[in-house]
Amino acid sequence: MSIPQSGGGPIEDFAQLAGLLESGCKPASDWRIGTEHEKFGWLTDSRRPLPYAGERSISTIFSRLEQRFNWQPVKEGENIIGLTRNGANISLEPGGQFELSGAPLVSVTETAAELDQHFAEVAAVTEDLGIRFMGIGAAPEWSHQDMPVMPKGRYRLMTDYMGRVGTHGTQMMYRTSTVQVNLDYASEADMVKKMRVALALQPVATALFASSPFFDGKLNGHKSWRSRIWRGLDNSRTGMLPFVFDEGMGFQAYVDWVLDVPMYFVYRDGVYHNALGQSFRDFLKGELPALPGEKPTLSDWADHLTTVFPEARVKKYIEMRGADCGDRAHVLALPAFWTGIMYDDAALDAAWELVRHLDQASREELRIAASVDALQGVAGDVRIADLAQAAVSLSHAGLSARGYGEEALLAPLVTSLKAGKVQADRWLDLYKDEWGGSLEPLYAASSY
Repeated sequence: MSIPQSGGGPIEDFAQLAGLLESGCKPASDWRIGTEHEKFGWLTDSRRPLPYAGERSISTIFSRLEQRFNWQPVKEGENIIGLTRNGANISLEPGGQFELSGAPLVSVTETAAELDQHFAEVAAVTEDLGIRFMGIGAAPEWSHQDMPVMPKGRYRLMTDYMGRVGTHGTQMMYRTSTVQVNLDYASEADMVKKMRVALALQPVATALFASSPFFDGKLNGHKSWRSRIWRGLDNSRTGMLPFVFDEGMGFQAYVDWVLDVPMYFVYRDGVYHNALGQSFRDFLKGELPALPGEKPTLSDWADHLTTVFPEARVKKYIEMRGADCGDRAHVLALPAFWTGIMYDDAALDAAWELVRHLDQASREELRIAASVDALQGVAGDVRIADLAQAAVSLSHAGLSARGYGEEALLAPLVTSLKAGKVQADRWLDLYKDEWGGSLEPLYAASSY
């Protein structure tokens, strides 16, 4: 989840809303790769989730990282809620999921170096505390009541609202983890093509990276329970965005959709003001009940853009949001997969040809099949394994054309395709055989 955004001053012209997205356009020479991953901290002597405060806690880790590795604190009130350094930041999801949002980098090989430095620093400040971190899509055993609550006003408001609008919102907030990549676009037309390919292929990412077959201490019937959760959350702000495939899609069409998504909050001077269910359109007219007479700034608009959660999201870049978190190799394979497709013209064109025949119903059926069966999923006459094989091949060609050696980072996906098994399948095999139906070994097996 995002920290407060810095978008700019007062909105004086409606065109500024689309203009903020359009300002993300940049030439290919300036395109960058930003990788984010979340992970669950746990105490090795009890297998309990890592609390925010105390001797063995998130706040202790933050303090040590600040002191030893020159990270700068981000505070909300008196509480440290994140760290920043050289374009990267470490932040917290609602249940304490520890998130690295990496700096914008030229290649995924640079991402690998950044990730390894992060793991080394975190290990250095936790080795005497009995703390480890799981790379997995959903907490396998912890209940909602087990999860710590992070001291962020945004999350308090969202928790209340999620309980009213869907069946799985708080599960998403407190008990799931993802890996995603943020990629650039050159123009409005480039954004549209990338969004269409991104949305149509998100089920492939869900399948290839599925790692959450356990929830509430038992099998949940899905390879990616994290993906299942997103289907029962808040339909006004999630999903596969059918309008993206319509004639006339562009920045303004995306703006129009976001404007109709109910608000969560307005952030002012360190305080989150409750605007749950209220309208940004009313805010533009100075008629927001939460702040009567006030009009929004571009920073408010940038904040509101972070409160929509489709499978691919536009800000001043595109976020690919369909994957469970996994081990180190999979954390790196996700940005490699999407970079190969999105940052090579031939690969992007071929990817669009691969999926352009899919209609709205087919895309949704693939999304469901991926969460349930991963590579074994089928929707109509489309086998996810076949679609994934073609997509990974296109990504490999695109990465090879870039010349950074990034294609080697697709190795875990190639292995999964050859075996027909993803991380979730391997966890299930171990659970049913070697682990004898116990989830205790999963903690160490899935940890960094």
